[in-house]
Amino acid sequence: MVKAVFFDFWGTLVENGTRSPMKQSWQILRTGLPFSPFVQRFEEAVMTKQFPDQAAAFTEACNEFDIAPKPFIIEKLIGVWNKNKLLAKTYDETEVTLRELKQKGLKLVLVSNTLQDNVSPVLEKFGLLELFDHVFLSDEQGVLKTTGLFEKALKEAKLKAKDVISVGDSIETDIKGAEAAGIKSYLIDRRNTREFESKIVSLDELTDIVEE
Repeated sequence: MVKAVFFDFWGTLVENGTRSPMKQSWQILRTGLPFSPFVQRFEEAVMTKQFPDQAAAFTEACNEFDIAPKPFIIEKLIGVWNKNKLLAKTYDETEVTLRELKQKGLKLVLVSNTLQDNVSPVLEKFGLLELFDHVFLSDEQGVLKTTGLFEKALKEAKLKAKDVISVGDSIETDIKGAEAAGIKSYLIDRRNTREFESKIVSLDELTDIVEE
């Protein structure tokens, strides 16, 4: 029996306010790396710790890739991530689904890789924070989804993996991270363009899944 649902944030509950800020960061930094290994190193550098400000975070990103942290690069990165946060919006079914699951007595847990101060303000803006029993953010916990954030969430929320399902839009991060922790995971693919066995195209499908 499902007792809790773990949710990813960006691309799952909330739509990015700009075209993939991660891909834009990759293009701005021009590291020469393929996108996937770039993401791993970028997230490890800036999403597992807290910084005095965004400039310090993106300076750390530049250092990670041996790139001179020139002011115009830092400003571009700050602009991309701020625009993403400021123009973000919830998907149509997000709040309704969360409230329905809550009414069914399920624990709702947010598990997200994130830059400092990029998720909490959006949660508060749309009144979603009150719907979650627990929030685990990588910058606060010091670990990413693929390196132990799911396990940490299970332990601190006092849940067993067999009693939890997880939902996210990234196979590499959300699905593999959850499954490594023994959690049944569902890919949300709103465009219905990817092949994956356990897939949903809208969050409202979860209300039936948790009753199966």
